Amino acid sequence: MEFYQYGFKAMGTPCEIQLFATTQAQAKQVADTAIADIRRLEARYSRYRSDSFLSAINRAAAIGGSIEVDAETAGLLDYAATCHQQSDGLFDITSGILRQAWRFDLGTLPDQKTIQKLLAKIGWHKVRWQNPILEFTVPGMEIDFGGIVKEYAVDRAAALCQSQGIRHGIVNLGGDIKIIGPRADGNPWRIGIRHPRQQDALADTLLLRQGALASSGDYERCIIIGGIRYGHILNPKTGWPVKHLAAVSVASDFCVIAGSASTIAMLKEDQGPAWLESLGLPHYWFDVEGRAGGPLFT
Repeated sequence: MEFYQYGFKAMGTPCEIQLFATTQAQAKQVADTAIADIRRLEARYSRYRSDSFLSAINRAAAIGGSIEVDAETAGLLDYAATCHQQSDGLFDITSGILRQAWRFDLGTLPDQKTIQKLLAKIGWHKVRWQNPILEFTVPGMEIDFGGIVKEYAVDRAAALCQSQGIRHGIVNLGGDIKIIGPRADGNPWRIGIRHPRQQDALADTLLLRQGALASSGDYERCIIIGGIRYGHILNPKTGWPVKHLAAVSVASDFCVIAGSASTIAMLKEDQGPAWLESLGLPHYWFDVEGRAGGPLFT
């Protein structure tokens, strides 16, 4: 078997599919199929495209209306509702509207009045979801699948590769990873965990033969004002960034579970490590004081 590697950009991040295949033609066909599905999901759920289904949902939300959704979107909404419930309301797909206040490119803090106005339009409990109808009770709301859809795309891409005979490979969408069996020689894949405070440095390297890995952190988009770091993971109840954990990585059978668990842990702040322990999923966390913990995928 030969090793093949395909790099591309999707969902605003560098992506890569690595796989072992018997021929280059097989490898390219498999990779093209997986990449096409990733691009399909990006086109369907991008908030940046006016022709996306997400934009159609948000046009209904803007007027406090309702919309009928398809089975795939219903599955994402059901998962979002589960995450909301299991996080005590901290994982909330209606909170993306806070980006109107938090402009990290401007390097300034938002006005509290602006945040308060947005908070009035946030809350999964303000949405009526009865499959297949999604209804918004407050005009001006939005939903954003940013915390779910990339990880869902990873899981789907890996499943598509497997369905076409690939037994050794890895799908990596901007650090959200799903492994399709070990390398062809049986050795594990080497996966680096990014250090949240040292640029281009790794905190650790994991050896994984199966499963998925996802990370959340305050390093992706942030501003530092008065020596205080303000990251992009925002508490939907206060409108302000979380400030206890700097980064969390979680392993699971599915990337979508690893991704939501890492984000919820960040949102739970000082309760995050204990919550991760209660899940029983392998994980690694760093706090803003430089402390690290977790079973480190043992």
